[in-house]
Amino acid sequence: MSDRSEPGPARGFVDLHAHGGGGATVEDGPAGIARMRAAHAAHGTRRQMLSLVANPVDALVASLGDIRIAMAEDPSILGAHLEGPFLSPDRRGAHDPAVLIAPEPAVVDRLLAAGEGVLRMITIAPELPGALEAIARFAAAGVVVAVGHTEASAALSRDAFDAGATVLTHAFNAMPGILGREPGPLGAALADERVVIEVIADGIHVDPMNLRWLCEAAPDRVAAVTDAMGAAGVGDGDFRLGGLDVTVLGGRATIAGTEQLAGSTLTLDRAVEVLVAAGVPRRAALAAATTVPARVLGIDY
Repeated sequence: MSDRSEPGPARGFVDLHAHGGGGATVEDGPAGIARMRAAHAAHGTRRQMLSLVANPVDALVASLGDIRIAMAEDPSILGAHLEGPFLSPDRRGAHDPAVLIAPEPAVVDRLLAAGEGVLRMITIAPELPGALEAIARFAAAGVVVAVGHTEASAALSRDAFDAGATVLTHAFNAMPGILGREPGPLGAALADERVVIEVIADGIHVDPMNLRWLCEAAPDRVAAVTDAMGAAGVGDGDFRLGGLDVTVLGGRATIAGTEQLAGSTLTLDRAVEVLVAAGVPRRAALAAATTVPARVLGIDY
């Protein structure tokens, strides 16, 4: 057992980004959320954000209501993370392109009103019309803003961080890479001490070599997340993620009939072991699944 002065599983993991588990997703409502939480709790996740995929605004508002009910019943739920609808269609990943929109002020106001006391985090692509203003609006309302699912340059990413964004959503995925003359969103995040960098440490989304150097380049600023879909804690098979069919084979989740990754089957206990196997010191790996994500939300860990 870890000493109480050190982060470790005895005190529980904190997951900033998870869509499902136990055969259910957040969109399945309070009963599905309970199944999801039970699946991750069995693997040591003490507190967890509930992430919603991009959906029509009416559906997101309804899901925020479901999360409000679930939070009243389960204090381990940290709140809602909207991973959409304000994403780049060109970097949409497993999100339905038909429901992606720009962050118009009226939509921002509606989501803030529906999410009062529930909405804790939102991912936004900074290049969308009105995005920088929306980032400032959400941040002023106390919502953690993450840059992700984006084609943004390093310069535009810096503008987003200056506007109030403090997280990079699942580094290396759904964004341009680091190039010699264009560092991209990840390069901008690495250079900015205000920014915490999410990473899906399942050994599938990011090569172990990149996991190691990322943790070395941004010490105490990397948060391991699961980005888990319904198959976490279940196994292979056919599932749904939002409006899309997902096939899981060998623990790898893809949109049915494609090679496009669709979340993960990861749990945070395994994420820690993947980081350690990649060469990350265990203390740093544990911090990535505990104190670092807790700090993003201002939680006293």
